Amino acid sequence: MAKQPARTSARKVKDKWKAKGWFTLLAPEMFDRQVIGETPAEESGKAMGRVTEVTVQDLTGDFSKMHIKLQFRVRDVRGSEAHTQFIGHDMTSDYIRRLTRRKRTRTDAVVDATTKDGWTIRLKPMAITDRRIQGSKQRVIRESMGKVIRATAARSTVGELVRVMVSGELAKEIATACKPVHPVSRVEVRKSEVLSSPDLPPVEAAPPPPPEEATPPPPPAPEAPVEEELPPEPAVEPPEDSEPPS
Repeated sequence: MAKQPARTSARKVKDKWKAKGWFTLLAPEMFDRQVIGETPAEESGKAMGRVTEVTVQDLTGDFSKMHIKLQFRVRDVRGSEAHTQFIGHDMTSDYIRRLTRRKRTRTDAVVDATTKDGWTIRLKPMAITDRRIQGSKQRVIRESMGKVIRATAARSTVGELVRVMVSGELAKEIATACKPVHPVSRVEVRKSEVLSSPDLPPVEAAPPPPPEEATPPPPPAPEAPVEEELPPEPAVEPPEDSEPPS
């Protein structure tokens, strides 16, 4: 009997890209709602929370700001438009390395500031002097940077703070405040991070799980009765064989 050829079952491969739509990413209001890109998603809920990164050159066309990278997170989706929120900025590592040279001192600081509209932002400025300085002067420079940043944030909205931070105006104010301590050759706010903002509701902590009911331990197994040990029986000697009668 001849064998029948095996049938190859044709599997239908589902194209996931056909089920996805494209959402236009819009910058926040501080950057005039500019289009910063697109992202694909099957539904609007899956686009929420996505993070995108663009340079200041892409938004303003200023070639001298190509080393500054801005991060945005999608916080609202309306139709095919995904509105983003500013979450921080960073500078390219090669730009930072070019500023740091031999026989110079780089002073870094970490400053948490709150704007007048309720945003809490962590800024990381750095000051570079043209010669090596003592640690005592570095401490005073850090204090001066913190005072200038907190004072600027207290009288500015988040949009105004980001603008002076990206444009370099905040760095100039810091350099002026540090000049009486020691002249600095360069000041940069190399990184920032949004810690909290009033636009987003506070994240509610998940309720703790209900305590597990303690199961009572099983009853102890009944002890087996202990057999009393009887005294050993005395050994019975076999009777002596009687002598046969003569």
